[in-house]
Amino acid sequence: MNLSLDWSFYNWDLISNFVLKGLAFSLMLTVIATVGGVFFGTLLALMRLSGKKWLDVPATIYVNGMRSIPLVMVILWFFLLVPMLIGRPIGAEISAIITFTAFEAAYFSEIMRAGIQSVPRGQVFAGQALGMSYGQNMRLVVLPQAFRNMLPVLLTQTIILFQDTSLVYAIGAYDMLKGFEVAGKNYGRPVEAYIAAAVLYFVICFGLSWIVKRIHKKIAIIR
Repeated sequence: MNLSLDWSFYNWDLISNFVLKGLAFSLMLTVIATVGGVFFGTLLALMRLSGKKWLDVPATIYVNGMRSIPLVMVILWFFLLVPMLIGRPIGAEISAIITFTAFEAAYFSEIMRAGIQSVPRGQVFAGQALGMSYGQNMRLVVLPQAFRNMLPVLLTQTIILFQDTSLVYAIGAYDMLKGFEVAGKNYGRPVEAYIAAAVLYFVICFGLSWIVKRIHKKIAIIR
């Protein structure tokens, strides 16, 4: 097998004309899904820790259900079924944002729940002794410490989320992988395109992983 690469394929035109647009969407999707996932995941975690069945049961069903289904299936179901229910298409990009936020909320919920449970009970009792309500105790005492404890895990999940954004390719959204794929088709060099995509994904994720390790070491020193 003679595999000869066309090195002229790798130039600034590839990045500016095809990749930057997709990279911008991938990063935007990652940020929105992370922020939304942490917000709704925190609510789900608090529901599961509330001790009230009418809150705990639906939250548990949602989290376990989402975590038991492949993300690509959730993306396809939402993209194909929701337009049938509402009577009009919602677009691949909007569909991806809603789907990723809803899906990641289940994973961030478990991270948040573990982080909340990692806070010593003495801190909770101290807040109660000061006359704080459950909401004040969570907001002012528990959650700030929990976020610090689970920050490396949250960032690691965000890196995984960035990698998963390539799955929006299944519904035709223009993400970073789609940009490389379009460039490969236009220039007739699909092998070079997918190699470049793999290298760029590796560089971004490896760099972010290195940052997470540095943050983890600093948090360990603070502890």
